[in-house]
Amino acid sequence: MTVQALPLWSKLAAKGAPHAFDLELTARCNNDCRHCYINLPSGDATAAAAELGLDEILGIGREAVDMGAVWCLLTGGEPLLRADFGDIYLGLKRLGLLVGVFTNACLVTPAHAELFRAYPPRDIEVSVYGVTRETYEAVTRRPGSHAAFLRGLDLLAEAGVKVRFKAMALRSNLGEFAEIAAFCRERTADFYRFDPLLHGRFDGDAVRNAEIEAERLPPEELVALERADPERFGALERGCTDGMVFQPSGEHDGCDHLFHCGAGQGSFTVGYDGTFRLCSSLCHPDTVYDLRRGTLREAWVEWVPHVRDLRGSDPEFLQKCRRCSLVDLCLWCPAHAALETGSMDAWVDYFCRVAHARAGALGIDG
Repeated sequence: MTVQALPLWSKLAAKGAPHAFDLELTARCNNDCRHCYINLPSGDATAAAAELGLDEILGIGREAVDMGAVWCLLTGGEPLLRADFGDIYLGLKRLGLLVGVFTNACLVTPAHAELFRAYPPRDIEVSVYGVTRETYEAVTRRPGSHAAFLRGLDLLAEAGVKVRFKAMALRSNLGEFAEIAAFCRERTADFYRFDPLLHGRFDGDAVRNAEIEAERLPPEELVALERADPERFGALERGCTDGMVFQPSGEHDGCDHLFHCGAGQGSFTVGYDGTFRLCSSLCHPDTVYDLRRGTLREAWVEWVPHVRDLRGSDPEFLQKCRRCSLVDLCLWCPAHAALETGSMDAWVDYFCRVAHARAGALGIDG
């Protein structure tokens, strides 16, 4: 049943409007990265058939703008696989949105570079899997992908398009990580980040999840990598100095609410198949909303509060996670716990060990 417009707008005004959203254009990818949580083969006909069409995407974008959104991130899979990428990109920009793009750069063509030159994105972030061909293609498992990656970067640079970089810390590229950092910082004065979090697959594929786990760094190695990067480790130290580490005494002590994060608070994600999610990683079936059967405004106003009010009941979670002073050094969140275990209120040993290893490096008792 459709809720009347006036109450929806009243609740929206009271709750706050979304300012940004991620839009997965596809789950398909030209690469087959060992650590990836979403990628399906580029020729997967079932996945392609489930993708939102241009009109559906622009309809969602229009509704998001009407609600107050100003920024949209196009991601995937690999968004440049879409033959209609240019129409999507320009269509969203014509709605007044600032549009960003996450890409591996391997599929960048002169036409893409010209599109971004003529109509600059808010930002383009490119994933760097390795500097040498051997390391890069050990991750992507696609012969020729390293050359394609470099060619794509050159096309963007020649067009004057600014690029940011991201690197995943993996078992497969750990030996080359200092070179990866240098490569990224040499090619952009703007931004470089690396991410140590490898979470489970959205589709729960057991074989692929085993590959992801094999790529994870043990907590001690992860922390050693962070300590080797002064900017990265300095950010952790400053955060702790500024009171980042959560002290559980007070109103949240033993609280059973699952969500104390920013999921659904100012932003959201739309999956390639039209599913609304409070954040990019939150795929638990109890938390998704089908935009092909309802409106974005209904999802934002009615569904988000419902999800954020979900409670945990697992005793181990309540005793360990909800009373832990190291939560902001931890990889745990309801979304990641669900991808790891199937349950949003599960304690996860690996996440806990990472938090304690970080605390030890920072000289924090926890």
